[in-house]
Amino acid sequence: MNVLVEFKQKSQVTIPSELVKKLKLKPGDKLKIEEKDGRLIITPVVVIPRDQMWFYTKEWQADEQKVEQQIQEGKIKTARNKEELFKDLGLDEL
Repeated sequence: MNVLVEFKQKSQVTIPSELVKKLKLKPGDKLKIEEKDGRLIITPVVVIPRDQMWFYTKEWQADEQKVEQQIQEGKIKTARNKEELFKDLGLDEL
């Protein structure tokens, strides 16, 4: 989609509503702007708080995939209450 927009005071441009809807942009969303070969490239991004970065490491995501596969294979058990959990763990006699 090619759209012509006007560069306004305070270095502002308006993103056409069709693109806002298509990309599901909302007020407050972050946009990365980079220059490449005389062009501006605007990309919507999600900013992850530092205290949550561990979740997105390669190692953690690899472990998440392993667990997801185990769930799909039916290898993960669930307990309806703590008594059932303790019994499954062999701790019901404590």
